[in-house]
Amino acid sequence: MSLVRTIAAAIHNWLTGLLTGWGLPDDWARLVVEILAWVVGAVAIIAVMMVAALVLVYLERKVAGFIQARVGPLRVGPHGLFQTPMDAVKLLVKEDIVPARADKILHTLGPVVFFVSSMFAWLVVPWDNEVVIARLMDLDMGVLFFVGASSISIIGILMGGWGSNNKWSLLGAIRGAAQMVSYEIPMLLSLLCVVLVAGTLSFHGIVEDQSGMGLLSWNILRPWLWLPALIFIICLFAEVARAPFDLPEAESELVAGYHTEYSGMKFALYFLGEYANVLLISLIVSVLFLGGWLSPFGPGDTIIPGVLWLLAKTGLIVFFVLWVRWTLPRLRIDQLMSFAWKFLIPAGFAALAVATVVVSVVPGA
Repeated sequence: MSLVRTIAAAIHNWLTGLLTGWGLPDDWARLVVEILAWVVGAVAIIAVMMVAALVLVYLERKVAGFIQARVGPLRVGPHGLFQTPMDAVKLLVKEDIVPARADKILHTLGPVVFFVSSMFAWLVVPWDNEVVIARLMDLDMGVLFFVGASSISIIGILMGGWGSNNKWSLLGAIRGAAQMVSYEIPMLLSLLCVVLVAGTLSFHGIVEDQSGMGLLSWNILRPWLWLPALIFIICLFAEVARAPFDLPEAESELVAGYHTEYSGMKFALYFLGEYANVLLISLIVSVLFLGGWLSPFGPGDTIIPGVLWLLAKTGLIVFFVLWVRWTLPRLRIDQLMSFAWKFLIPAGFAALAVATVVVSVVPGA
């Protein structure tokens, strides 16, 4: 990835020199190049989200088939490889239907807000050493930016549920908001434990704190972070509304939840945002507890690029998420809320207390 950074720096300097040669002041030239870099980064994020959604849908069908002793998609393309792209094309050409009594503005903005909030959270994901789209934000507040950006998705869900003028959609939106607000508290407590141990709010700094002895330095192997890791992974399922926490779109109760009245491109934005969030939260778990882009064999391993290690760890987390969905039954809404407020939040405070004591007493913890 050093080659990527070198190429990016060369392009940055070339564009800056080109604009300066055209008579643009040096400061303005650098500002224009930075804006262009953000635009290119946004396009790259959207491309990654779209590809990730297609790949994850195909993998989910195959994993579900394997767990249920089926073969999954098989007809379209080799091993059903083109089934998901064909479904995506079919979805995009569907008619955009808006209910007669719906709030058209909220109905339209709901999926857009949900998708954009998902896209913003990707800005601070560290793919490799110093490879972050919004590097300046990750230097001192990457964790805060991620938490804030991901929380906006609640607004998109509420807008879609309320704007649809459908009782099932509204009920699903209310469930989704209550679920996300409840499970964000223990998730933040577990995240704060990692921040305390690493001594930084930067994802890059958290990964660097796990360097040294390879696998043995990862947070997942530090006993005082076992409980925060468990809490964070449980909250992962609730934050992305995956089974057994998929109450906002429980098909057996709410038809399809908050996106019951959506079709065509609007439904595609919700669908795309959901699967992008699965990959995003899996990336964050890899960064927080599995050493991010670091090799398990220590800093001496320079053969495999860091981004490949990150994707391999993320793939394991994604497989676990898919496995759990097709293994565990859905919780009741009262069980879901009780579990958060009666168990996870007290456990989160206990984990925070342990992490605080360890950091205060054990040097270099």
